[in-house]
Amino acid sequence: MKVIVGSLNPVKLNATRNILEKIYGEIDISSKDVDSEVPDQPFGLDETIKGAVNRAKNSYSVDMDLSVGIESGLMETPNTITGYIDLQWCAIFDGEKVTLGVSSGFEYPPEVVKEVLSGVEVGDVMDKITGVDNLGTKKGAVSHLSRDMLDRTENTEQCVLTAMIPRMNEDVYFIRE
Repeated sequence: MKVIVGSLNPVKLNATRNILEKIYGEIDISSKDVDSEVPDQPFGLDETIKGAVNRAKNSYSVDMDLSVGIESGLMETPNTITGYIDLQWCAIFDGEKVTLGVSSGFEYPPEVVKEVLSGVEVGDVMDKITGVDNLGTKKGAVSHLSRDMLDRTENTEQCVLTAMIPRMNEDVYFIRE
């Protein structure tokens, strides 16, 4: 099984490896930097999913079995403190079909959302708040905010796993007539 992840972020690569090795056993996994074709800080369902799908499709080549795109974005969410929840979406592409999955979501502190809405990336604001450079490529904001009860790799694994559910159950998801 040859897999490529459309990002150089080690968290995305490791999360994908962790889940796909559980499903397929040994895999040959690599990564490359590709354009998501969405802003660095996606907002909303459409933009975030589009970024994940673009990463998967833009990293795919015919010598791969699967390509994986993962994108985080802020979703407008009623009844929250800030009005937004962060969700990670995963798109998995096999050259024909895309399957999607999503992680559990969490809310950033109000100051983070305020700065992000003014054009600053979440990672930059969280780096400033926590004092950790490149927090997003390390333990991640979700780990920091959950006091290490949920780390970024685990959160990312959730979206990879849920994107794999249709592929793990092809007999009921892809019924051939």
